Amino acid sequence: MTIQQALQWARLQLVMSPTLRLDIESLLCHVLQCTPSRLISYPEQQLTSSQQQNFVSLVEQRQQGIPVAHLTGSRGFWSLDIEVNQHTLIPRPDTELLVSLALEKIQPGMCIADLGTGSGAIALAIKSECHDIWMLATDFSEAALQQAKQNAVKNNLDVHFFRGQWLDAIQPETLDIIISNPPYIRSDDPHLTNGDLRFEPLSALASGEDGLDDIRLLVDQSSWVLKSDGWLMVEHGYDQSQAVQVLFQQAGFIEIQAFQDYGQQDRVVIGKRSVSGEFR
Repeated sequence: MTIQQALQWARLQLVMSPTLRLDIESLLCHVLQCTPSRLISYPEQQLTSSQQQNFVSLVEQRQQGIPVAHLTGSRGFWSLDIEVNQHTLIPRPDTELLVSLALEKIQPGMCIADLGTGSGAIALAIKSECHDIWMLATDFSEAALQQAKQNAVKNNLDVHFFRGQWLDAIQPETLDIIISNPPYIRSDDPHLTNGDLRFEPLSALASGEDGLDDIRLLVDQSSWVLKSDGWLMVEHGYDQSQAVQVLFQQAGFIEIQAFQDYGQQDRVVIGKRSVSGEFR
């Protein structure tokens, strides 16, 4: 089987995949340990017997719905290669919006926290751009934290990791910026039993009847853990922007702004803790 034949065969097997081309290229590049450009430049290259068997096996597993990131063990995020497993969310391109917004606000010496870090993607992406900050990454899942720590070592980035539930163990007025991609899917959402979501940890996806239980807690706690003029940045569902903005307002945040992701879907709300904000 040549590269061209492998690609053609896989297209027939994965014809129902919404990310057909990306799936096939990712799996074949993983098997051949090459970049996508090689698939175009050398279509007549022969796969070895073991490479062909490996590729066929991966495609068959993808047919069963197993995420490509779990099959290859990693996913590109920002400029990094992030290893993932069944204990972490698979980093999505839309979440890079959080990184971009944070970088616009960060100044040297700041204390930044990524809450519910999972694989560590957000914290590590920010740290890779800003080496002169103190970066904290927290998660309630010990298994997720272990994966995040491995990613930090792999990418040679200095991030402080802590196991905890949101901001329970953080002292008042200690953080300059809080960033989070928390669970925000409604617990009865049928999407939880479809596609890649079936293979990702439910605790990192669902959050109560309206999907906002964790965001409510996060916004409330952030209002006193942030320093005056500190920023909170939260990713949310495509139809939750107005509700999240209301939560920010009720908690006393000012300069509240909403942002859309690369697909023009409402995705992130940010707000600043008022200088006159009081502890609760």
